[in-house]
This record gives sequence, C-alpha cells and structure tokens, in this order.
Amino acid sequence: MLHADMIYMPELRTARLKLRKLTMRDAGDIYRYSRDPEVARHVLWDAHQSIGDSRAYLRYMLRRYRAHEPASWGIEWLETGQIIGTIGFMWVQHDNNAAEVGYSLSREFWNRGIMTEALRAVIRYGFDHMSLNRIEAQHETTNPASGAVMRKCHMLKEGTLRSRLFNKGRYVDVDLYAILRRDYNPPRRRPSR
Repeated sequence: MLHADMIYMPELRTARLKLRKLTMRDAGDIYRYSRDPEVARHVLWDAHQSIGDSRAYLRYMLRRYRAHEPASWGIEWLETGQIIGTIGFMWVQHDNNAAEVGYSLSREFWNRGIMTEALRAVIRYGFDHMSLNRIEAQHETTNPASGAVMRKCHMLKEGTLRSRLFNKGRYVDVDLYAILRRDYNPPRRRPSR
C-alpha cells in the first residue's frame, strides 16, 4: 500500500540531468522559460508575466513538499546547474496505487530527448520506490511531441478524451497514456567486472 510519506521526492540522476526539489533560488531559471508563451501553450498554467509569478509558483511547490503532497521536481541540466523544466506527480491515488505525471521544458531544450530521459527516471521511481501499479499522463491532442515522449517511455495510448480540459479559454481534447507495473521493464544493468 502506498502511503503519503513515500512521496518524499529524493534527488534522481540520469546521464544529463538531476531531478531535485526546487528552491527559491531557482526563481530566475523558472522565469526564464516559464515566460515563453510556447512553453505555456499546452499546460494548465499561464506564461509568467514577472519573476513574482515564478516566486509564487515556487512557494506553492515548497508548501507541497512540506506537506508530502504530490509535487514536481526541478529538472537541472547537469552541464550548467540551470533548471530547465519541471516534472512530477499531479496526483496520487493511494487506494489504487496510481498516479499522473506532468511536465514542462524550456523551448531551448526541446527535441533533444531530455524529457524522455526525465520521464523514464520518474516512472522508474514510481514503480520501484512508490509501489505504484499505474502511471498515467495526458497531453493536448494538438501537442503530438508530448505523446511521442510518452510512447518512447513505453506508455500506451488508451484513448482520446473529448473536451477533457478547459485551457486558455477553450475546451481541449487530450490523449490519455498509461504504463502498468506488469508492462514495465527497466533496462538491465551490465554486471560490474
């Protein structure tokens, strides 16, 4: 059974990334990419109009961390130490051992396999450390690049939900993807010599 205290969000590392809890020191990095209308186009938040918007978002994340509620990791680009996006759990259903993942990424880093790398790490954490049985994600049908990330992580499309969300003044259709524990096969590590 999944318990709230299991959502403590340790640091996760990949070849190019560190997924870590955000801090108020990340406000400049968050603002740098969150003010881009293209980054905000398919997510449920509006493009940040000032660094104050970014600070408000960070205060919200810090409250969620303290309460052990589902929250987002900052995606740190190891090469520079810069936060270039976020990824995390939007909700977790303890009774069903299920969760939804959401993410956003600086446009400067699109089409480089970065979000696929981050999503694989979060899926691994969800199955291996949170004992989840199901991890799902959704994207607006007008954002097929996000669906490509989900497919690369072996998530299966389960259908299109018509007018699922009201976003930026309009109802939008979303494609729903999921991966189940029984479908999950992490890459095997070669034995050390």
